[in-house]
Amino acid sequence: MTAPTFASAGLSEPLQRACAAAGYAHPTAIQIQAIPIVLQGRDLLALAPTGSGKTAAYALPLVERLLGAPPRGWRRVRVLVLVPTRELAAQVGDVFRRLGASASLALKVAVVYGGGSVNPQMLLLRGGADVLVATPGRLLDLLARNAVRLDALETLVLDEADRMLDLGFAAERERVLAALPARRQNLLFSATFPPQVKELADGILREPVRLEAAPQPLDLPAIAQRAIAVDAPRRTELLRHLLQKEDWRSALVFVATRYAAEHVARKLALRGVRAVPLHGEMSQGQRTEMLAGFKERRWNVLVATDLAARGIDIPALDVVINYDLPRSASDYVHRIGRTGRAGASGVAVSLVSAATEAHLRLIEKRSQVPMPREQVAGFEPTEAAPPRERGAGGIKGKRASKKDKLRAAANALGLAQP
Repeated sequence: MTAPTFASAGLSEPLQRACAAAGYAHPTAIQIQAIPIVLQGRDLLALAPTGSGKTAAYALPLVERLLGAPPRGWRRVRVLVLVPTRELAAQVGDVFRRLGASASLALKVAVVYGGGSVNPQMLLLRGGADVLVATPGRLLDLLARNAVRLDALETLVLDEADRMLDLGFAAERERVLAALPARRQNLLFSATFPPQVKELADGILREPVRLEAAPQPLDLPAIAQRAIAVDAPRRTELLRHLLQKEDWRSALVFVATRYAAEHVARKLALRGVRAVPLHGEMSQGQRTEMLAGFKERRWNVLVATDLAARGIDIPALDVVINYDLPRSASDYVHRIGRTGRAGASGVAVSLVSAATEAHLRLIEKRSQVPMPREQVAGFEPTEAAPPRERGAGGIKGKRASKKDKLRAAANALGLAQP
């Protein structure tokens, strides 16, 4: 059987050259399915694993459609891509810019997000943009200042759509949707799509094509998943030992809080490991510097909160380490999907203590990926599991957390989330 090509997917010669320049040898499963649908102008709900090329699956056909498009109007936008984080916004914008340049298309791409002055972004949007990549809060700010118009919008893309459709973005999402023309194409892409999110998507999409390029339940065969038992106070010491023993040159370490990111990175650095933190309370300049330095191998370890779990592409990442376990099986899939991307192999390690063993079992059950427990010589656990409190909640998804309840209350009052 002949392997699929970008030509067979419906892309023109200029876009085929752009694919070659970007290093796309052959379309991935989600790309070969999605590109013709997007070119037809149909609404689309696409589910595919992390690292499967979802950004290019919508960017390539959208750039193709912009090739022969007439000039844009004053402050008008043709394509709007909504994303949950600043880092993902910058990454998606880069993809559109590279494809446009390689296709010899004078494509104006504007990327806007919070965390800095709005004035440069207002200047950037003068005269409009072919593609606007935005986080919801900053987009609403620009709309309120009349710095951008969306009345001529042709296509809306929700990247990491499960995050964009959850309660935390509900108020902002509805205000953005209210500013968009009723007649438009809607594209929703994500690696996970819980049932409650699919219900919300039904209110946005019109007779959509539904694509699922991942088997259910989600599994990630290119990623070797391991679980190592260790007492909680010895996790940092074990982490340093593993980095040295396994010779991992690049490791993304996930923690639960800003304090943990700073604390673990500092302790590793004091022991000679080139480690830096990444979390949402840093300035945008700091966040950009930390992520860029990690991609360029200026440091070997990035200790991050879930800020780094969504959509961020880190080439040749050796290992993802769950220093703190994620709140849900869905978050687990997104975290470990930072490695093993685009068909490459990867490793994911979860450090599990007696107190978090039950939580990991729930993650295993919901993701249906068993992880035999390992022990490392010299780090054998000695702690006993604490007694379970009556009525104590487990993994996120069955019982709303306090944070989720606060978000729901804020949404009921019509308050936007930060």
